Amino acid sequence: MTAVFASLIPTFLIIATGWLCRLTGVVSDTQWNGLERATYVIFFPALIIDTLARADLTSVPVLGVGGALIGAILSMALLVLALRPMLERRFGIDGPSFTSVFQGATRWNTFVGLSVAGSLFGQRGIALIAVAIAAMVPLLNLLAFYVFIRFAGRPRQSAGQILRSFLVNPFIWSCALGLALNLLAPPLPKPVAGYVELMGRAALAAGLLIVGAGLDIRKLTKPGAPHVIATGLKLLFMPFLAVTLARLIGVTGNDLVVTIIAASVPSASAAYVLARQMGGNASLMAEILTLQTLVALLSMPLLIASLGDCATLLCN
Repeated sequence: MTAVFASLIPTFLIIATGWLCRLTGVVSDTQWNGLERATYVIFFPALIIDTLARADLTSVPVLGVGGALIGAILSMALLVLALRPMLERRFGIDGPSFTSVFQGATRWNTFVGLSVAGSLFGQRGIALIAVAIAAMVPLLNLLAFYVFIRFAGRPRQSAGQILRSFLVNPFIWSCALGLALNLLAPPLPKPVAGYVELMGRAALAAGLLIVGAGLDIRKLTKPGAPHVIATGLKLLFMPFLAVTLARLIGVTGNDLVVTIIAASVPSASAAYVLARQMGGNASLMAEILTLQTLVALLSMPLLIASLGDCATLLCN
């Protein structure tokens, strides 16, 4: 419980700092745009490469944890896409806003997952979160690309253009590079490894500051249907999906708890950056992220405690 609060409270405070910097004009719009671009193409990829390259993937149930999380993501994605006509008809959620609901319901905050799993289970927890990164990041970005192209009102692209956009996406090539370094290459020289690690550390603060800068507090005080739907699906339904699939596959004990952590964290600050880059409703995305972070302060400890206890009982 303490580890969860310790990870989420700083996350919320950094978002608040970004909001204050934007509100007071300490950082100009032009400067925010530059930070946003650097975070998207440099800091986030460095974090992914560093985590995957250093993880001990041979000591953890890669197929079990990865398979459960992939299954949960695909199930959630299909559910949200099936709800799309109803969301537009009943709540007036247009295409760009739907992309924010979709990302809010499916994506995950790597930083919080790493912090909580590492605090609770040390290197094994970090290795399992690395499995989650390898399983979830490419799939989530592929799904997000489809949703943005289909619903954000962007010009239609050919299959070749879509494939090229996917391959040059920083999150995709950084996953491929991190796994290649882990599986095929010797450890990086210390100066290079230190360089990548330091660049990756910058992703946490930069990404959350950008989310705070795009936040409209007035809208957050009265959350609407998009906020509630995305938050409920991500913080409540997604963990139950992941746990159900993990148990069916045979994941147990602390490995199952880490699966719960990966599924129950709020959505990622990268979702806001992607919404800005690809024509989604970025302000709505920022509001969903902040609301989920607040709700997760309560929901994550409860889910980890309740579902984790159930996992322990089933293993005994």
